[in-house]
Amino acid sequence: MAANSVLTHRNVGVLDVSCVEAPEVVTSAWIDDQLAETYARTGLKPGILTDLAGIEARRWWPEGVGFEQAAAMAGRKALDESGIDPSRVGMLISTSVCKHHLEPSVACAVHHQLDLPTSCLNFDVGNACLGFVNGMQIAAAAIDAGSIDYALIVDGEGSRYTQETTIARLQQPDATAADVFAEFASLTLGSGAAAAVLCRFDQHPESHRLVGGIARSGTQHHELCIGDLDRMQTDSHGLMIAGLDLAEAAWKHSGEDFDWEVGMDHYIVHQVSQRHTELLCERLGIDPDRCPRTFPDYGNCGPAAIPITLALFQDRIAAGERVLCMGIGSGLNTSFAEIVW
Repeated sequence: MAANSVLTHRNVGVLDVSCVEAPEVVTSAWIDDQLAETYARTGLKPGILTDLAGIEARRWWPEGVGFEQAAAMAGRKALDESGIDPSRVGMLISTSVCKHHLEPSVACAVHHQLDLPTSCLNFDVGNACLGFVNGMQIAAAAIDAGSIDYALIVDGEGSRYTQETTIARLQQPDATAADVFAEFASLTLGSGAAAAVLCRFDQHPESHRLVGGIARSGTQHHELCIGDLDRMQTDSHGLMIAGLDLAEAAWKHSGEDFDWEVGMDHYIVHQVSQRHTELLCERLGIDPDRCPRTFPDYGNCGPAAIPITLALFQDRIAAGERVLCMGIGSGLNTSFAEIVW
């Protein structure tokens, strides 16, 4: 029987959401210049990243800045802004897709860099672009269970290496137009870091209440996007359509549990592209003017995209307004989570 997974949280607040911007701006025009010979030879026109995805630029970390360092920078910023002493953090979850190695976890390095207590549970959660939302859901369950008082969710993503290797492949004389489109999604990626501090709402009534949300899987599509640091092969059109279908099915089945159809004040959607955002709003009947966009300047920052967008936009959210975070991750999975500001 088709159904959503439903999560409700009784006593969870979001105390802080922070982001750290990678400092090096890499424009789509620069990537076009790197691929000029390939475009000319294959009949493609410069500007496809801007025209098809609406992405003008993305960010890179400087050489030598690792994913765990980026995640730790965001984590430290969130702790400083929230005023929570690191010794009080009971759970650290790293949700980064990007990893330099299989083990140990990224969370171990972040835990060490932040000097978190030995009592702090720390581990990685990986679920493509949904990792950060899933990390919040796991931490919220632990807070509701009374196991911890504070949780820190972090994410550090970097697209420099992936895009450098992708560009080098596509510069080869045997690269075809089909190769360009197979690796097109790799060129839309961006670098960035984000973190959130979750707390017990009854101890911090000034925090933003994490209400709950839904999730739904469509794993028959798990081969539409397969990637590692060297290469990401994507059926971009197939992934977009399957993802939109999944999000629409989840939305249509959410009415029994949440009243989102009345309209949220803000929708923080995963930042993929202009076309994806337009079609998502159209499918779900939501107001596109209530969906702030960061992809034009930051690209697709993976699981960091939702918290980065929320962090950059939060000053324009009034107390009491309802925010719906909405993500789709390759695999496929989708998840929505409501926060009352």
